[in-house]
Amino acid sequence: MTKADMVAAVADKLDLSKKQAEMAVDTVFNTIMDGLKVNDKVVVSGFGTFEVRTRAARTGRNPRTGEDITIPEQKTPAFKAGKVLKDCVK
Repeated sequence: MTKADMVAAVADKLDLSKKQAEMAVDTVFNTIMDGLKVNDKVVVSGFGTFEVRTRAARTGRNPRTGEDITIPEQKTPAFKAGKVLKDCVK
């Protein structure tokens, strides 16, 4: 399912125009991103939890030269599915 498919489904289920449905979908995604930007945990009951995790610094290898390089610590978004979502997929 693509974002366009999601917009079409929301528009159909809520009897909205596609423009209004796209604004609604974008608002949900932007709200999740805004929460993650300030390191907040975003919990959607029954669906899951979005959070920011920190990857530790590590040593890697440049495939072209074989030289060891240091990959710095970085933050990455993570999602943990909730029970209702897990049960839905089973």
